[in-house]
Amino acid sequence: MFLDYAKIFVAGGHGGNGCVSFRREKYIPKGGPDGGDGGDGGSVILEVDPHLRTLIDFRYRRKYQAGRGQHGRGKQQAGKRGKDVILRVPPGTVVRDADTGEQLADLTEAGQRYVVARGGRGGRGNMHFATPTHRAPREAEEGLPGESRWIELELKLIADVGLVGKPNAGKSTLLSRISAARPKIADYPFTTLQPNLGIVQFREMQSFTVADIPGLIEGAHAGKGLGHQFLRHIERTRLLAYLIDPADPDNQAPADVYRALREELAQYSPTLVEKPSVVFLTKKDIWEDDAWVEETARELGIPVFGISAVTGENLERFKEICWETLEQVRQEEAAIAETLKDQSSEQPQGLPSEPHSPGD
Repeated sequence: MFLDYAKIFVAGGHGGNGCVSFRREKYIPKGGPDGGDGGDGGSVILEVDPHLRTLIDFRYRRKYQAGRGQHGRGKQQAGKRGKDVILRVPPGTVVRDADTGEQLADLTEAGQRYVVARGGRGGRGNMHFATPTHRAPREAEEGLPGESRWIELELKLIADVGLVGKPNAGKSTLLSRISAARPKIADYPFTTLQPNLGIVQFREMQSFTVADIPGLIEGAHAGKGLGHQFLRHIERTRLLAYLIDPADPDNQAPADVYRALREELAQYSPTLVEKPSVVFLTKKDIWEDDAWVEETARELGIPVFGISAVTGENLERFKEICWETLEQVRQEEAAIAETLKDQSSEQPQGLPSEPHSPGD
């Protein structure tokens, strides 16, 4: 089962108390203080597991408490640190404070960690309070409580290409033909009720990931049709592939459908319409007249291609177009990163020291 949102309570462990103790050994009846420190409390840590694809593990358990630090003991023995709780999350997980809405972390890389609730510090034992005038202190610190908070986990799929279209536009069928993904397919709208991710093998050692999100309808940006839950999954994609069925059930021309889809994306997040995109007219096995393609391309002023996931027509062309566009995007990203790196290296690291005068 796919789950892309969870709200959980996390709490770091309480620090152990410091110990009040005095050295008592044979021939040393009045030794000094030797109370050890309490151990620090354990922390709750989020860690990215690249093998996970959902937040389903957080559906049945909502509260997580790290271990408490042990109390200090005599002979300057410190208490053992509390045990950490490590929660594994899929790549693309955004962490927010549930009360303030503040984004705490964006976990995208395998193995990346974030301490979401730190354990409390252990208290100091009485040996730390000895002074020349106070040689037998009987005070020690109590351990501090750990951090605690409600947090929200929101998963945004990480994919190279995002398939965008109205319900029943053929997105799931296309994904099933170009990858090993097996989304539910049926001849009625809203068959897809959750995002699907597939890996497309283009050539040897060349592949890219494609995300199929449920169909968009008018008002999706405002949450209609669970739009909010769907749209966030294309925020991380490098390329958007618009899939449009020329035989639209609402009798909209392909160009009008394209504009409506872009308007929904713009209303949700203006950055989405700034992403590179390509346009494909689907179900070419039903219509064979290329006039649809030519007319749409002429009206929009951009290249438009016809494909059929049923017969396989132009699917290799689909892969080629996506791969070439992704390569251009990667090159642009690398150039921007290199420019930023050069600018950073050119900035002065510090003010030069002033020369000393002969009189100094």
